[in-house]
Amino acid sequence: MLPVIALVGRPNVGKSTLFNYLTRSRDALVADFSGLTRDRQYGRVKLGDRPCLVVDTGGIADDAEGIESFARKQVQVALEEADIVFFMVDAREGLSASDKVIADTLRKLQKPIILVTNKVDGLDASLASTDFYSLALGEPVQIAASHGRGIPELLQKVNELLPPDASDEEEQHGGIGIAVVGRPNVGKSTLVNRLLGEERVIVYDEPGTTRDSIYIPFERNGKLFTLVDTAGMRRRSKISETIEKFSVIKSLQAIEKSNVVIYLIDAQEGITDQDAHLLGLVLEAGRALIIGLNKWDGITAEQKVTINRQLDIKLSFLEFAEKHPISALHGSGVGKMFDVVQQLYAAAMLDMSTPVLTRILKEATTAHQPPIVNTRRIKLKYAHQGGRNPPVVVIHGVQTDVLPESYKRYLMNYYRDKMSLVGTPIRLVFKSPVNPFHGQKRKMTEWQVKKRERLMKRAKSKKKD
Repeated sequence: MLPVIALVGRPNVGKSTLFNYLTRSRDALVADFSGLTRDRQYGRVKLGDRPCLVVDTGGIADDAEGIESFARKQVQVALEEADIVFFMVDAREGLSASDKVIADTLRKLQKPIILVTNKVDGLDASLASTDFYSLALGEPVQIAASHGRGIPELLQKVNELLPPDASDEEEQHGGIGIAVVGRPNVGKSTLVNRLLGEERVIVYDEPGTTRDSIYIPFERNGKLFTLVDTAGMRRRSKISETIEKFSVIKSLQAIEKSNVVIYLIDAQEGITDQDAHLLGLVLEAGRALIIGLNKWDGITAEQKVTINRQLDIKLSFLEFAEKHPISALHGSGVGKMFDVVQQLYAAAMLDMSTPVLTRILKEATTAHQPPIVNTRRIKLKYAHQGGRNPPVVVIHGVQTDVLPESYKRYLMNYYRDKMSLVGTPIRLVFKSPVNPFHGQKRKMTEWQVKKRERLMKRAKSKKKD
């Protein structure tokens, strides 16, 4: 499973800034005052070679009262589910009494702890972390989260602490992996039982019945599948029971290990902002997606129109996903699920040849040429496959680093249409040739130096005349 990194420390030491840099997002709010983050924020590290999940937490304050006390509980949850802890301190403010208290607490966890000294930009490197050696947490890693300084060294330390097979610790199940995810009490366990044709998991009319991700290998028509019933992912502020603490992490890890995700929505409640957020996490993972609209038989025609409108507005970023109205309780629409799952799996694992991808690229650029940047038109030369699940297309060209996002979306949709990719996202990676002499000053030969001196003398003599 994916390792989990928790970011902890006093308020306003830069935890959310580092979270945004690692995840290449703006999911965590950042402002120049303390106490902004309260709930746990989850994201996927998009830097380095090792895939990880990172958790942003609220600042640990000494006088935690009211809502701040709840934020402190969220920090405790993050520490319990973490594999590695980043203890962040502020190099500009120096060592404080709060840092010492937090360090004493972290040492009791018996987990790998990396002391991260933030905001070292503009400071003397030899003095920035001197005070923090007294915390006895090893040598601090100096970074400037807002500029990315020191991040590669920090990630290298993570690689050293994790075993080489940390991502494959859990038993590998065979066949097509299908993860059933969604908010609590939308009918996930009922759907799993319906797909299996037996009462395999407990179904009860109460949110939170499923406590952990349940892996169920089975065979259907000679093909192997692994069905995963996950715990409902509710808002973190609503999580109070200790046993529910790991529901989000377990669900995210189940999504990462799957090939196809069935995201279940309660059609009677409609599409909520929480659904849109969780579907965004599925999109980040790049998995083929089926959006199941459960309890479809229990809503009116007017409600169905509203749901379809919400799909177009709130989930416009998931135009590739397959939408299926179903009734997990009565079985209507469920029988077609396995056929759709196999279609999506075939699309996600498709082998694409370089000549075909390059031909499609030429067709796309002929139909709609790339824009002109700096008086030169962007050139896209050839393409090849870079990965599967999701399909990755690597496009080589010139000035690809300035290619507009609108044109990237055009190419993405063009490839999806030409390759008949059903229900799966497609990722495009752009590469430009690297000039090995870029930024290097050309050194003149001895003959060139003497010639330059002669020309300079001649120019000076002409000025005197």
